[in-house]
Amino acid sequence: MYLNVIQLAESFGVEESVVEGWVRNDGLPCVADRGRMLFDRAQVVGWAAQRGLAAKAGFLAPERPGNTPGQKLACLLRAGGIWRDVPAAKVRAVMETVAAKLPGATPSVRQLLTQRVRAAEGISWATIGQGLALPHLRTPVALGRDAGALALLLLNDALPLIEPAPDDAPVTRLLFFIAPSPRAHLELLGQLSKALSRGQLRRLVLEAASDDEILAALCAAETPTKP
Repeated sequence: MYLNVIQLAESFGVEESVVEGWVRNDGLPCVADRGRMLFDRAQVVGWAAQRGLAAKAGFLAPERPGNTPGQKLACLLRAGGIWRDVPAAKVRAVMETVAAKLPGATPSVRQLLTQRVRAAEGISWATIGQGLALPHLRTPVALGRDAGALALLLLNDALPLIEPAPDDAPVTRLLFFIAPSPRAHLELLGQLSKALSRGQLRRLVLEAASDDEILAALCAAETPTKP
């Protein structure tokens, strides 16, 4: 699995410039691909272990057997909704709608979030391959414990992105989330990446399965496995 600079920075909780400095000065392994840097997950884990670095959340987060995630993805998805047949040109409009109806947020906070979604650089798209991306606010906001939503957007045409996916697959499936705090933001990113690697969730999302099937797979992916 290859990660980009944004995903790596989010996993370690640092600025993107710090990751770039690790490449220049500390030997962080990377692959040059059309002017951007990609990182092999296994190589990054080994490099970090040698230096005593540990990712707290995100794509490099360690497994925590028996722990129940702080944010239930299925509940968040019910709040944000599953949006079908979304034209790529309407993606931002859907995200604005999700932000404008965010549970647990005040009207002024919702207005702030919609402004950030609308901004040209307000969204980090976090493409992960196979047509999937995990878009989110580029700058997480402290919203309060009960605020948060996850929306699944099933597009009917490919989303044009400045930064293409690692495997160049057209991006047509988006899991857009808004977390209640910067810490929860990283935790959600990690939960989503794990959920998509377990069970049937990835396949069902790609196939645009029914709402009930997707929600059931999301619940199953969150259920701790017995030792």
